[in-house]
Amino acid sequence: MKQLTIDILNRWRELKPQRDAVKDQLARKFSIEFNYNSNHIEGNTLTYGQTEILLLFGRVIGEAKMFDLEEMKAHNVGLKMVLSEAVSDNPFTETFIRQMHKILLREDYEVYRNLPGGVTTSYTVHAGCYKTRPNSVITPSGERFEYASPEETPGLMTDLVKWYREEEAKEELNPLELAALFHYRYIRIHPFEDGNGRIARLMMNFILARHDYPLIVVPTKTKRQYLEALSAVDKLVGTMPSDGANASLKQVKAFVDYLERLMTVEMQTDMVVAEGTGGQWWYSGGWVRFDNPNVVEIINQLISDPSLSISELAEILDINRSAVQKHMKFLQEKGYIIRSGARKTGKWQVVLTKL
Repeated sequence: MKQLTIDILNRWRELKPQRDAVKDQLARKFSIEFNYNSNHIEGNTLTYGQTEILLLFGRVIGEAKMFDLEEMKAHNVGLKMVLSEAVSDNPFTETFIRQMHKILLREDYEVYRNLPGGVTTSYTVHAGCYKTRPNSVITPSGERFEYASPEETPGLMTDLVKWYREEEAKEELNPLELAALFHYRYIRIHPFEDGNGRIARLMMNFILARHDYPLIVVPTKTKRQYLEALSAVDKLVGTMPSDGANASLKQVKAFVDYLERLMTVEMQTDMVVAEGTGGQWWYSGGWVRFDNPNVVEIINQLISDPSLSISELAEILDINRSAVQKHMKFLQEKGYIIRSGARKTGKWQVVLTKL
């Protein structure tokens, strides 16, 4: 780990314990960021605003696929379970990983595929059970990259958990290295037919939380770098699943470096929040600042009373109606506020998080 990261980590720890209000702010921020990004990487179509409102208020804004809504809610349950388990004295087991998978997928389901000649085949994805059919991915170069076979998977997963428990006891690897190496080894096994990426990122944060390290969000905007870091390791390790499942720390350095950069960003943001030196608003991985005080006042008024109309806002701010409409249009286009309900009885929802 770089000296700069160690220095930031020490400073991050000096700011703990934080006030309960700050802890709650940071926990809420991480929950929204992690759930949104980890699912969005895998194709979930909910917007950042829809995710926030669903997780914080249990409501659905705008059009959304029922599958995506249920997937997001289940993932949030999984995150809560991971963070709770991390502070327990329970040993880390395969059963825990399978339970997490069952929570994410919720139930078994059928996958149908159309083959040439009008033939349709199907297979069942089992929630909480290791895969029963081979899985693979097509690389950017067009080659097929095979993961561990169904026959190899149970043994490799048993070895993975055994390895983790031994390495944790030895305390030779720092928690970030341990989390990165576990993530990579797990991904090379790809033990389930669906949900492997989300499980890998949940387990990574389980390890970090277990050792009081900053949690990591893999932003969907860095998905390319995320996959490139994993691919760079693949080239060093080779294509054999058993080699991937036993990769060394030296081989996964590119992935460790990528995660270290993300962790540094998380720590720096947390410290800004804890010290109260940042911007007023947070949205989708970054600070949002407004130069126009009327925009800030509109946001504050909508937080206090979501049912306010354009005319009422214009009267409160003592500005003309067209100016309010212009500001509201800007906030809606950016996704900072969302309108729900009927035209006359609907309410505004502020998606920005106040930090």
